[in-house]
Amino acid sequence: MASKRPKPQIISLTDVAAKRVKEIMDERGKGYLRVGVANGGCAGMEYVMDYADGPDTLDEVVQDKDVTILVDASAVLFLLGAQIDYETTLLHSKFVFNNPNETDACGCGISVTIEPAKAI
Repeated sequence: MASKRPKPQIISLTDVAAKRVKEIMDERGKGYLRVGVANGGCAGMEYVMDYADGPDTLDEVVQDKDVTILVDASAVLFLLGAQIDYETTLLHSKFVFNNPNETDACGCGISVTIEPAKAI
């Protein structure tokens, strides 16, 4: 019987993003970070982040750098291999998705085109 290959981690956080998520969750007192994608914008899709009190039935639960991330089941193939970073400039502070499945983005930087991850 062939052994199963390890399940790839769907999404990860940079150290800076993990620190910021921990700060936000501490301020809130509890909860999880839920990430996903939604149809919208001029390029077709948008990344979404929200608070959650707990995982939904089909959520993928990812642990990274002492942070629990809930990934919406419908977004798994779009986010596979993505990394969330947190950047601060003179004009803004925001979470940024570095996603190998992203093929295009509109000029506003909010709307993206994402292709589902391909099977290996």
